[in-house]
Amino acid sequence: MDFRHTVVLPGTAEKTQTGQGTIFFIGNATILLRYAGFTILTDPNFLHRGDHVHLGYGMKATRLHNPAIDLAELPPLDMVLLSHLHEDHFDRGVARDLDKGTPITTTPKAADALRKKMHFYRLYPLDTWQTLTLEKGEQRLNITAMPGKHGPGPLNPLLPPVMGSMLEFEVPGHKALRMYITGDTLMHKRLREIPKRYHDIDIALLHLGGTRLLKVMLTMDAGQGVKMIELVKPRTAIPVHYNDYSVFTSSLSDFQAEVEKAGLANRVHYLKRGDTYTFEAPAVTDAGR
Repeated sequence: MDFRHTVVLPGTAEKTQTGQGTIFFIGNATILLRYAGFTILTDPNFLHRGDHVHLGYGMKATRLHNPAIDLAELPPLDMVLLSHLHEDHFDRGVARDLDKGTPITTTPKAADALRKKMHFYRLYPLDTWQTLTLEKGEQRLNITAMPGKHGPGPLNPLLPPVMGSMLEFEVPGHKALRMYITGDTLMHKRLREIPKRYHDIDIALLHLGGTRLLKVMLTMDAGQGVKMIELVKPRTAIPVHYNDYSVFTSSLSDFQAEVEKAGLANRVHYLKRGDTYTFEAPAVTDAGR
């Protein structure tokens, strides 16, 4: 599949937008991010309470809460970031109803399935550490795939490949904002490379929940979420993916308790479905940014 390292998007962003941006929490791992003229959707899942997702090998999970909005209520999107192809991150309704020309950045395996089975055609697969640059007017967004590991030891190859994402929003000559989205990963050795490459992370979105299938943990629980904060040291950490499905076993209150115990409460911001987090971007004159 052809892969373009730079994509020029239609429309013109504001010349300089380094003030405020917003994160709107839709539910599970689905957020709507607006900043620097870009509108980005992550891991689209719009099923409702009582709906089921199939996770492979005959296993299912039940949605416990409704999303804050429905798919039809989304604004025009510049990009969808898909960490991996599980139904709780890209549900059957999205596969059916999302415009097939929607740009999607994801893993090579997920991109292949989206093209062959679901007929999406604007796909930008990334291997770990590869970067896709979006240009819109004078603004740029660099999306780099981060290492992810969805399962422990020999179980990992049985699960779909997963990626995290590092988003770097730039105005001419400056890096305006850096955001890390973990994806569905456990803590593992390859993550140690992230703080070596990225010393200043403004916001980290943490996929938590302690997902368990057959008693095996597949996403970070409360303790691992705190370890992730300690590893990448974001200015602000926001937990997502914590109580929307029946396979989650580590609650948000568990995470809050671990955060308090670690003395990290001033670094964490909590969102409920339907909440919007408005953030201030670092000044373009910040040294080393």
